[in-house]
Amino acid sequence: MNKAADLAEEVREGGSVLRLSGSLAIACLHDLPDRLDAVSGPVAAIDLADVTHMDTIGAWTVHRAATRLSAEITGASGDAGRLIDAVGALDEPVAIRPDHVPALRRVVGQIGEAVINSFATLLGLIGFFGGTLVATWNVIRHPRRFRINAVVQRFEVVGVSALGIIGLMSFLIGIVIAQQGSVQLRQFGMEMLTINLVGRLTFRELGVLMTAIMVAGRSGSAFAAQLGTMKLTEEVDAMRTIGVSPMEALVLPRTLAVVIMMPLLGFYASVMAVIGGGFLCAVALEIPPITFVQRLREVVPITDLWVGLIKAPVFGIIIALAGCFQGLQVEANAEEVGLRTTAAVVQAIFLVIVIDAFFAVFFTWVGWV
Repeated sequence: MNKAADLAEEVREGGSVLRLSGSLAIACLHDLPDRLDAVSGPVAAIDLADVTHMDTIGAWTVHRAATRLSAEITGASGDAGRLIDAVGALDEPVAIRPDHVPALRRVVGQIGEAVINSFATLLGLIGFFGGTLVATWNVIRHPRRFRINAVVQRFEVVGVSALGIIGLMSFLIGIVIAQQGSVQLRQFGMEMLTINLVGRLTFRELGVLMTAIMVAGRSGSAFAAQLGTMKLTEEVDAMRTIGVSPMEALVLPRTLAVVIMMPLLGFYASVMAVIGGGFLCAVALEIPPITFVQRLREVVPITDLWVGLIKAPVFGIIIALAGCFQGLQVEANAEEVGLRTTAAVVQAIFLVIVIDAFFAVFFTWVGWV
């Protein structure tokens, strides 16, 4: 049975010493807090060498008395000392409102933080791309490790399932381009040049670019959510434990599927956009489909098709890497799955547009205009 807490005061030169004994648990304190409050003389130390047990209330009682009397606590056991320190940390003042930060300083700080995060993400993506190349080389060296079933399944998810929405979107974009272009060209009596606008713009730029944006929204977000959930449920760690490389089993099939499907989807989107433009020309401009096709063959060089087909696999690599990279960065909780999925889509679309601008400059420089 725990002994009741007791207090003995030993008077010394330079200040008395308060010796506590017994159990400093809430059930055994009795009148000890009142007796400590009654002490008013100079106290040099509070000795806890004879204390057999202490709980949070006892630690708070000792800490409050030591603070009030400016006394040193001595003789405390390791557990008692840590408990008193923890209780003392709670006694520190806490600001109800955060300190006021000038608006300019806050904005500059947020911009700086965003720049640092962007460069860190870019370095992470480059490193992740290197890991994907290593996994690809390992699969080439050991063909039996190639998961053809996973790739074929991603073909269906990335390509076949997206045909409807990509076709409809491209058809409507072709109509919009033809309608807006014809309105402007009518001022000069050159509505026939609408065919030039639709053909060159869709095969060279908008077909593959809008396809990349749509694939990033559909497949890139799906990759991030799937891998993020697997990371959260420790399936990725389990794969590593049994000797299966997540890069080979999860990242490589998705990347390969997107790289292969992007040129096909880009060409499909371009054709649907041309059909949409031809439909508008036939309805609004009274240009027969035969005339539209003949004119299209005359004004659209084959290099425009090659430009779109060259850009498509590069866009596919960016989309797949951004989605898989962000998915494998998920930690801690389910909320981060949504945040990483959003980041994957935003980064993929941003990088696609940036790379598209570089491609535009490059192809102009080599004379493919």
